[in-house]
This record gives sequence, structure tokens and C-alpha cells, in this order.
Amino acid sequence: MQVKGQSSVADKMEVNQAKQEHLLALKVMRLTKPTLFTNMPVTCEDRDLPGDLFIRLMKDDPSTVKGAETLILGEMLTLPQNFGNIFLGETFSSYISVHNDSNQVVKDILVKADLQTSSQRLNLSASNSAVSELKPECCIDDVIHHEVKEIGTHILVCAVSYTTQTGEKLYFRKFFKFQVLKPLDVKTKFYNAESDLSSVTDEVFLEAQIQNITTSPMFMEKVSLEPSIMYNVTELNNVSASYESESTFGKMSYLQPLDTRQYLYCLKPKPEFAEKAGVIKGVTVIGKLDIVWKTNLGERGRLQTSQLQRMAPGYGDVRLSLELIPDTVSLEEPFDITCKITNCSERTMDLVLEMCNTRSIHWCGVSGRQLGKLSPSASLSIPLKLLSSVQGLQSISGLRLTDTFLKRTYEYDDIAQVCVVCPYTSPES
Repeated sequence: MQVKGQSSVADKMEVNQAKQEHLLALKVMRLTKPTLFTNMPVTCEDRDLPGDLFIRLMKDDPSTVKGAETLILGEMLTLPQNFGNIFLGETFSSYISVHNDSNQVVKDILVKADLQTSSQRLNLSASNSAVSELKPECCIDDVIHHEVKEIGTHILVCAVSYTTQTGEKLYFRKFFKFQVLKPLDVKTKFYNAESDLSSVTDEVFLEAQIQNITTSPMFMEKVSLEPSIMYNVTELNNVSASYESESTFGKMSYLQPLDTRQYLYCLKPKPEFAEKAGVIKGVTVIGKLDIVWKTNLGERGRLQTSQLQRMAPGYGDVRLSLELIPDTVSLEEPFDITCKITNCSERTMDLVLEMCNTRSIHWCGVSGRQLGKLSPSASLSIPLKLLSSVQGLQSISGLRLTDTFLKRTYEYDDIAQVCVVCPYTSPES
């Protein structure tokens, strides 16, 4: 339930007012929720001069919480004494009243309320029809609501036109200026992950950092990612415990002022797009974040970011990925891997595979092998054998693909890593 503030916004925010004496009076007040009453409790020990005087006074005070009189926050509500702050995503509500202060009947009263922003002018009036007459000491009331979608300066323009008993048409208007602030600071990071062994395309991980830049705590009701048409999204902000899913931020999802929280999402291409490597490669639009929060006594706010975009992965014309590779291999013992080559260009390629040994990785087989022609968006799986002469975590490098049509060579280093260990030997040997 909304409560009208005691002080009129017109007293504090009026920019311009017509100097002519009018028969009607216009008042505008912002509608907002009340706040809990606060007081500063004064306590002392019984052996002090006042004795238990202060504690008895606090117990008799109707604004204190019974049984917790020394708590600063009381149990009573207080009406707002000023205009307050308005944040992006919240709903701006205002009460408009036109009162007939004269002793004559006024006819054809039209009240119009517009909201002027830096980019547009919006009509907020509930009705655009005129009231036929307004008797003395009577008023016309209206309540307007608007979900704030822009930051910066906003001007509420209230205009009143009417006709006197003598047929004279009069008009006046008032301006109320206020600032809309940004409640949250949202930063995003994208990570292009290599695909797993069952997928032919990359997953995309999105990290969203959300900071509360207001002066009051927020209850984060929902933070979700609405993916673009090519992706499915998995939220990674829950953990499974005792047969149910719990949020990583706890049951009470409060965000204190200036605190930052990180949300993580995983996006995978939909099956109908997964096989189209050339299409997925160029996708930069990921989706948009939808954030819903509540403040104070349940005021609701909602923000949707613009479409989030990432840097497209730089596969070039040819993409090389690994379909099969062991995690751990033995020192100086051959092991097998399977490479997948995908033509991401729009032309047919004639490819030659070359293998170059490094200090620790040695390829087994014939280098300079002809792979044949590869049409656009087509893929080719190639089994390869190699061994390592050095223990530890070793990087697989040294593959070269040459397109004989354009005489262009593509180099692939640091494709993956394997852990090389010494084979187990018994004490007797």
C-alpha cells in the first residue's frame, strides 16, 4: 500500500509557475512507501543518578519494540519527509490534485501530465477528457505511474486548462524536476571454452558482476540470463545438497551497499546450430540479463541489460580441435589422439598435414600427408600417434596445415596438455 508524503513536491521542486492569479490550485506529491521509525535510545545503570528512569520512559514510548526497547529501529512507520531518490528500473508514482479555491463554478477542466526525458516526452495522464465542471472547494484527483527506463534528468510537466463563468479560457502549468540514478553497476566477462568430446562447438561462459551502488540493502529476487535464439543456458549459481538445490549465496539473498556479487552462466549452441561451425563462429550476440530486486518495504525494481556481445572466437578459415586425448600418459611410450579439422571458410580447401617435433613432444608417423579436399563446413577426423620424452605437464604443439590452393599455412601450437609420468617399476627390478 502506498502512502502520500506529508510535504508537497511542489514546495521543493517547482521550476516555473505562472504569475497570473488562478481560480484553481495544483498540488503534486510523490507517492512512496513509509519507513520504519528510528530513535536513539538512552540507557544508564541503576546505580546512576537517573536510576531506571530512561528505561521506564522507553517502555512507555509507543514507537519502541516491546521487549527490545534499546533497539534503534522501532515498530512504527513514518511518512517520508522529502522527495527521496528514484532509481532506474523502479516505478515512479505521483499524486496530482487540482482544487477549486474560488467561490465560483469552473468549467471544462483538463488536467494533463507529461514526463519529459532526455530522449522522449511521455503522456502519463489516466484520462485525456475534460471534466465538465468543478464546484467550489471540490477537487480533481489523479494518480500516475511510470516505470523509469532512463537515467538522468526527468521533468514532470503538469498543465491545467479551464473556463471561467464569464467564458474566459485560462491555462497554467508547473514543472517538477528530478534525477534518476543508477542502482546497479553491471560488468560482464566472456570465456570461450573448448568443446568437450561429445560436442563439435564451443561452450561460452558468462560471468556477471553486479554491485549495489545505492545506500540501502537489496533483496536480489532474480538474476537470470535470457539467451539469444542460438543458445541454451545453464545457470551455475546453485549447489545440490540433501536432494535439493540451494543458492551459492545462501537462503537470504541480500546485497549490501557497495557489495559485489558474481553470477556464472554456461551457454551451449542448440542442436540445430551445433553442426554449423561457420555459423556459430560468427555469433557475437549472447543474450541479456534480467535483474529483479526489492528494497526497504518491498519496493520492486527491474532492469534488463541490452544485448550482451562477445568477441567471436578467432578460428580463422580452419579450426582444429581434439576429439580424443588421454589425461595421463607414460614417459617415452606412444599414445593416441584424434584431431578434428573443420573448414570454416566459404571455399573448398586442399589440405596437407605436417608434424613438427618440439623439445618434449615427438610425432610418430609421416609428415606432409595429403588430407584431400575439404568442402565448406565439412569436418575430418584424423588419428595421430606421439610420445613425450620429458615428464610433467607437457603441451602438444607442432601441427601445421597447408592449403595448397592458396599456399597458405595454418599453425597450431598449445593445442592441449597431457600429464607425463614415469612408468611404475617394482622394487625388485
